[in-house]
Amino acid sequence: MDAYITAYKSQKRGIILLGGFMEGLSLRKTHLNEIHKKYGGKLVDFHGWELPVQFEGIIKEHITVRNGVGLFDVSHMGQIFVSGKDARRFLDWVNTNNVFKLKKGEGCYSHLPNERGGVVDDVINFCLDDERFLVIVNATTTEKDYNWFWKNSKNFNVKIENKSNEYSMIAIQGPKSIEVMKKFFPEILKYPRFGIVEADIMGKHCFVSRTGYTGEDGFEVTAPNEIIVDIWEKFMELGKPYEIKPCGLGARDSLRLESGYLLYGNDIDDEHSSYEANYGWVVKLNKGDFIGKEYLEKQKKEGIKQKLTGIVMENGVPRQGYKVFKNNVLLGTLTSATYSPSLKKSIGMGYMPPDLKIGDEVEVEIRGNKMKAKISEIPFYKGGVFFFKLS
Repeated sequence: MDAYITAYKSQKRGIILLGGFMEGLSLRKTHLNEIHKKYGGKLVDFHGWELPVQFEGIIKEHITVRNGVGLFDVSHMGQIFVSGKDARRFLDWVNTNNVFKLKKGEGCYSHLPNERGGVVDDVINFCLDDERFLVIVNATTTEKDYNWFWKNSKNFNVKIENKSNEYSMIAIQGPKSIEVMKKFFPEILKYPRFGIVEADIMGKHCFVSRTGYTGEDGFEVTAPNEIIVDIWEKFMELGKPYEIKPCGLGARDSLRLESGYLLYGNDIDDEHSSYEANYGWVVKLNKGDFIGKEYLEKQKKEGIKQKLTGIVMENGVPRQGYKVFKNNVLLGTLTSATYSPSLKKSIGMGYMPPDLKIGDEVEVEIRGNKMKAKISEIPFYKGGVFFFKLS
């Protein structure tokens, strides 16, 4: 889902997380910027946003989320509200997944397909009521998605509002997040994964959801900017008995990659389809018509020529863009790669021929040297909760 970070290198493990610099432009700051400084966050440029890559350290924060509870600022994510008589039908048209069937309080992960079957963005659609939906979109594609919605809404009676500047968003992740939410907002615990509740918190209208992008159980609070600092501090207070820690985007990246979750702009983009990304489960061909359906039907019938494929390495740390070979034949390049703190080995994924088998020996070229690797199943690591399966 959300992209992560620009060119940051961990001194301990050499983890590099790649993104794009916005040189010459002033950085946007979330309303938690001063809080990050208070807690010792190392702030970096992430696609024009000043965000913490880490606090105590990427590996510490990663393990904290796997075993306890961590707190993330994801305020850079976008919030697009779609309402009106045709809201449900419209969102079904622009999504691969079945949004039409969602009931109040339910949500689903999905892809926004283009006419060629590529992915405009990966999003989460929440049904607030029969004619009102909240779509959580990626930070770098918020305007792109908003314009895409408008472009494709001509035949629908809908109102589309980008309210991303009005809201901030906190994600609390990890098995012990449940204990914290029992104290903060127990109502959400009645809901399964992808549930959402509208509620007044600290006198303001907020949205509390249960998703997460780490492979562990987790929750998000989407709230007006003016109360987000108070909510963060409340979580830190309630989480003290469970050793809650603020976490940066570095740990968020390694957690999502272990879980096989996609990074938009690296693992999926306008040129690769959901099937090629190994996410065919989000494509519901039997739900009715939607953008790109004809192309995706053809691809499903005829097969794909490349597939997002996992690799594991015992030695060496691969990076995004590194080449993968088998018998000196180039298979593809890695779209995401890093050291896995949970597995204590290196992992990565990239587009390669679909006939490769789990366990096949391959090589990754690292600084001119070809190092041994093996084809791996995805996800690399199964956390406490999984809200989708890979196709």
